[in-house]
Amino acid sequence: MANPATTSVLEQEETRTTVPRIAVVGVGGYAGGELARLLLHHPRLRKTPPIFLGRAGEAETTASTHLEDLHPHLATPGSRKKNEVHPFGWQKLADSGTQILFLATPHEQSREWVPEAIERGIRVIDLSGAWRLHQTTNRAIYKLKDTNAEHAAQLQSEAVYGSPELHRDDIRSARLVANPGCYATSAILALAPLVQAGLVDLDHGIICDAKSGVSGAGKAPTSKTHFMYAADNLSAYAVFGHRHTGELLEQLHLQSDQIQFTPHLLPIPRGILSTIYLRLRQPSNATVVTEALQNFYQHSPLVRLHTTPQLPEIQHVVRTNFCDIGFALAADGHRLIMVSCLDNLLKGAAGQAVQNLNLMCGWNEEEGLL
Repeated sequence: MANPATTSVLEQEETRTTVPRIAVVGVGGYAGGELARLLLHHPRLRKTPPIFLGRAGEAETTASTHLEDLHPHLATPGSRKKNEVHPFGWQKLADSGTQILFLATPHEQSREWVPEAIERGIRVIDLSGAWRLHQTTNRAIYKLKDTNAEHAAQLQSEAVYGSPELHRDDIRSARLVANPGCYATSAILALAPLVQAGLVDLDHGIICDAKSGVSGAGKAPTSKTHFMYAADNLSAYAVFGHRHTGELLEQLHLQSDQIQFTPHLLPIPRGILSTIYLRLRQPSNATVVTEALQNFYQHSPLVRLHTTPQLPEIQHVVRTNFCDIGFALAADGHRLIMVSCLDNLLKGAAGQAVQNLNLMCGWNEEEGLL
């Protein structure tokens, strides 16, 4: 038996705090696998590991499998098949006493299941784009259909955009958190401090040139993510029509003609680098930009600011939960280039979802992520 004198502060706190029962639906994909890994190693969940359920569309009669079969790198010594993945079923969630549900599911499935979860008193962190956008025109790109339009509209109105750096206080008490898109996270975190401080010449416009690894397209193979297409290649796609554009407009309070976002596919497994071109309203210096960033992120443990002229690189953030931000200011004091980097599967998806979980549970937001 462990000596009480050697019990860690965290373990002592766990004995006084009820840890919510957590379930994850959709652990078969890339983001779902990373989410499972983070939760299994989360210090708060050592005694109450999450329940894992399969992908959307699986019948409740489908035989269970194991997490280690889907993601062999999660196998543990001496117990290769420790974590069972159950077929999805509301009764399974009810029997387990689930209080917080992660949905790593397609947009259409999340839009259908969230109302049911909320009705059952389960708080939801949704990794899809189903609930991120409040404006109908922006959400139209997903072509979502609601069984009960009135109920969906009510839930949409209370959905909190899950960017802790922007909406930390609202996330703590939210019933429904819409985890941001990976591209959107990279661009918004670079721009929000400057836009909020009124430093950006919005009439001049913003250009966001973003590049992502192939895992950003999801696990299902397509002709564009096939090795023979993606390898030794670099391609732009969804020009003037990427679904993350609406997130930039809504979260930065911009008009569509004030920002141009163009994504590109990099021939690497994971990581995002966004190069953002803008013009400042007044001639300025590096100190002003640095202070705006530092003031905005002084309480954000998962944002790392680079000292100019150092700029972030993908290799420095891959397999971490950080977003790295740096900038370069032209000698004229007007032209500014922001560079933002993150791992699209972590800070751009699963890591940010766990960050939101921490806030919803009243824990330090970086727990289990550093």
